Parts: sequence; structure tokens; C-alpha cells
Amino acid sequence: MRAAVLRGPGPSLHLETVPTPSPGPGEARLTVLACGFCHTDLHYLDHGVATAKPLPLILGHEIAGQVESVGPGVQEVSVGDRVLVPAVLPCGRCEFCRTGRENICPKMRMVGNHLDGGFAEFVVVPAKDLVALPLDIDPIRGCIISDALTTPYHAVVHRARVRPGERVAVVGCGGVGINVVQFAAVAGAEVVAVDLNDEKLEVAHRLGAREVLNPGRTKDVGKEVRRLLGDGVDVVLEVVGSPGTIDLSFSMLRRGGRLCLVGYSSASAVLPAHRVMFLEYTILGSLGCRPADYPRVVELVRKGRIQLGPVVTAEVSLEEIHQAADRLRRGEGFRTVVRP
Repeated sequence: MRAAVLRGPGPSLHLETVPTPSPGPGEARLTVLACGFCHTDLHYLDHGVATAKPLPLILGHEIAGQVESVGPGVQEVSVGDRVLVPAVLPCGRCEFCRTGRENICPKMRMVGNHLDGGFAEFVVVPAKDLVALPLDIDPIRGCIISDALTTPYHAVVHRARVRPGERVAVVGCGGVGINVVQFAAVAGAEVVAVDLNDEKLEVAHRLGAREVLNPGRTKDVGKEVRRLLGDGVDVVLEVVGSPGTIDLSFSMLRRGGRLCLVGYSSASAVLPAHRVMFLEYTILGSLGCRPADYPRVVELVRKGRIQLGPVVTAEVSLEEIHQAADRLRRGEGFRTVVRP
């Protein structure tokens, strides 16, 4: 089969012919219909972030596919089923899995990190967590549910616990952040979107943000947020992952506010400990999403409450996958989808 393989840090993945994997017990082999290109993939390419599986590795974790064959003991899916692959695959047996926190399972595996991913014609994955993809959702758009939608859902609903009427700032409106805007708006919050890209802010406004702010043209973002929304926001969801934007996030919080860190960074950020203590801030991390929540997200898409069309901004073939990486490096659009 053809696959885009990571062999080490560098500007491009290597397009190669590799052996087609066979499903083992409890596994299914999927024909990959589409796979989103995520910023996490770029971390492996450009920033030297180590993968759990030794290289070479096939990247890609936002997968929509069709079951092509199954291994022994598989009962959850059948050949021909259209499915989504959760980005985080838990063990299902540990303390965290048994208490509803499968997304931080210490034995969890991630497709395109612990095992070969979806930038290939076929992928083999555990069958137990596969999620049905309804026929009325186009897999070219629907594949991004696997991460770009479910990660925001988990952050907004389970970690930040956004409530109707709360004031929420979303810092960073890229491929994940733009959907944090959508889910916060659906939760009934008054949303202010913050980003340096005016085109992304325009889409954020269309998808539910009441106010938009560009820090490049706003001298004091925290002060401006207070002018627009009273004494600050109840919740900030930071979806960039940089010390600077984390510091910016603190400037917007009102007393008793909650800061939810969704963006990834290997750098340390400064913690204003006196403010955290005196103003009783809550700081939360958010990783991925439990597979059990995927059907809820799928249903929100089916009902049109969450939109995919504005978020999938480009499609490329496997041979053109370098274009997906380059678009992300330039900050163009939200999600590019690869069609193996």
C-alpha cells in the first residue's frame, strides 16, 4: 500500500510503498477514506517531538474509514461499516477507564503516535472503540470529528464545564480553536474569539463568537475584554500552547475564573501565583476526548448544530500531502484533509 512515512524531523513525509498490515485478534483493517492533517503531525515534523513508536511511523490520527476486514473475535463492527477512529484509544480496564477518564488512561495508545496512522491506504486499529459514521455525513469532512471536534467538546463540556450565560474567551482560532468557539456558543456562552488572523476571526464570528479581538491591533487585550464583557470572562480556553498566550489568558479572567489549557507546549509558562491564590482561579488541562462521547458529537453534527463545512478548508491527495503541511505552517485555513 502507499503511505506517507515519518522517518525523522524534516520538512516532508516520505511517500513510500509499504506492506499492507493484517488485522490481529480484536482488530479491524480500514480502507482510509480521509484523514485530517493536524498541528500535532507538524510537531513531529518540524519541532522534533518524539513519537511513542520508534520511527519509521505513519502519521495521521483524524481518520474516517470503511471496514475492509476484521481479525478473530471482532464483534463490534462488520465489513463495509463506515467508522471514525478515536484519537485516544484507552485500555478499558484501568482505574481511569473505570472512573470515566479514559482519555488519560496511562496505557492508552494514539493512532499516528503509538501505532501507524491514517496517511495511508489502509490502517489497522482496535475494533472495540470504533464509532459509526452515519451515511449522511461526508467522510471527507467527517474525519475531523476524530480530533478537531471531539477535543473541543471534551474541553468545553467536561473540563471547563461551560454553562449557559457564562462569558468565555477562546485564545487561538485554528483547526481546534475554531471548534472550541462552536461548542462554547452551543453551550450558551457569550464568546469572545482572540486570534492574529482576521479571516479566522471572521469565521469565528459566523460560528457563534459575539466579539472578536486581534491582539496585533489591540494594545491591552485584557482591558478591552473587560470593556466588552464587564469585569472579564468566567472561562478562558487557551488553544495555542505558548507561554505568551497563556499569560494573555490570565489577563482576561475575572475573579473566580477558570483557565483551561487545550494547546500543547513543551515550554514552561509563568504562573501568577498571587493572583491564582487571591482571585481563586482554577487552572485545568484538557486532553483529547473519551470514545464514549463521540456519538454525542456525531449527533450534534448531524443536527447541524456544529458545522464542518467552514472548518475543512482544503483537500489533497496522498501524493500532495506536503501541501497540507505547508498550508499549516503558513497558517492558512483551518483543516486540510488528506484523501489516500
